[in-house]
Amino acid sequence: MSETTSNSTILEMRGATISTLRDSTLNVVENVNWSVAPGEFWIVAGQPQSGKSDFLMTAAGLLLPTRGSCRLFGCETNSFGEAQLAERLRVGFVFAGGKLFNSLTVAENVALPLRYQKNLSDSEVADTVEKLLEIMELTPFADSTSANLAANWRQRAALARALILKPELLLLDQPLGGLGVRHRQWLLQFLEQLRLGHSWFGGQPLTIIASTDDLRSWRHPQRKFAVLDEKVFSVIGVWNEVASSASSAVKELLVEPTGAIM
Repeated sequence: MSETTSNSTILEMRGATISTLRDSTLNVVENVNWSVAPGEFWIVAGQPQSGKSDFLMTAAGLLLPTRGSCRLFGCETNSFGEAQLAERLRVGFVFAGGKLFNSLTVAENVALPLRYQKNLSDSEVADTVEKLLEIMELTPFADSTSANLAANWRQRAALARALILKPELLLLDQPLGGLGVRHRQWLLQFLEQLRLGHSWFGGQPLTIIASTDDLRSWRHPQRKFAVLDEKVFSVIGVWNEVASSASSAVKELLVEPTGAIM
């Protein structure tokens, strides 16, 4: 682990106001004060159109806060450039729906970060991709184009692409959206393995942030929860505090059961 990530904070927002990607004059959340420590697993919940995607992209350094600051690994995201490439590559991001390149195969999609960011031979790239696809049960689909892949497997391939560079922070936007029960259960269990320390990372725990519009699916005593509601970001705490919360916003996110893993 690097010196930076051995500190108490991986991600820190101070007085951060976040606007939408579509319209920089439209704020979706204001005055966020939040920090994420190494090894934590956060769930950021909110209703559809509450700004979860913009919030996550700002947390990942893909968008800049319109006011205040966002720091990743001690580095201000508004100063991210070529000199900060190493810090940016320590962050993995999975977009809602995967956002794969439809004309590329699963193996080619997963290999893209390696080909752009690492000076590896074709055989080294192929070997690395093959190992990760096996871990994620994607080997049978390696040569299938993502356009011909079911949504369940596209989402898993997108996760593999985000993990191929072995990031220290993983952000997932609505990762359970559209998944069947079996794939949802697999993903929840796999993410928990990553939090605890997966062999792909040499047993090193991964810091994770995921967004959702359904809190029930994420019930777990080792996760931390926050809610976006009416431009306000509120830290709720651990699951017991979620379950006993008097907040109407939290209660609305707990209404519909979805076969959560207990």
